[in-house]
Amino acid sequence: MKLKNLIIVALLLAIGTILHALVPGFPMKSDFGLVMLFISLLLFATPKSFLIIGLADGILAGLTTTLPGGFIPNVVDKLITSTVVFFVFYLIVRHLQPRIKYVFGVVLAGLGTVLSGTMFLTVAILVAGMNSSSFGFLFVTMVLPTALANLVLFAILYPIIVKIGERSGFFRTAPKPTLH
Repeated sequence: MKLKNLIIVALLLAIGTILHALVPGFPMKSDFGLVMLFISLLLFATPKSFLIIGLADGILAGLTTTLPGGFIPNVVDKLITSTVVFFVFYLIVRHLQPRIKYVFGVVLAGLGTVLSGTMFLTVAILVAGMNSSSFGFLFVTMVLPTALANLVLFAILYPIIVKIGERSGFFRTAPKPTLH
């Protein structure tokens, strides 16, 4: 990964971590850092870097979690989620037209959040000693609303980040066709 891409990914993950730290949780909280993970995977990840991006986001999310014993579930869920989401992006999305790619990315951000939340709750039950009977309640009250929020945030933030990247010269875009 190029240094400038690494810096942008670090900034995106830092913004996600700040959002994650600022959102209150009792005892769990929504993980808005996932949006930044998905944007980073879509824009900058390569087959050599996606696991590192997922691991970095998992560590950052684990450091800001309010769930006792929530560090390991955060790391595991981000590694699994980044792997699945990256390969879907890598195998399917990169072949799509930009508008379809955007819509697919928005949907995948929502589905990726559901996957992440499911993995987090499962690992928290197995490792952190969370009560297994609370899975359904937490899935409905935490995972699904977070998936909807992340879907909307991705839909808003992705075009803004792409536009900033194009204007700053960080992203290369195809030249616009001219009419003669």
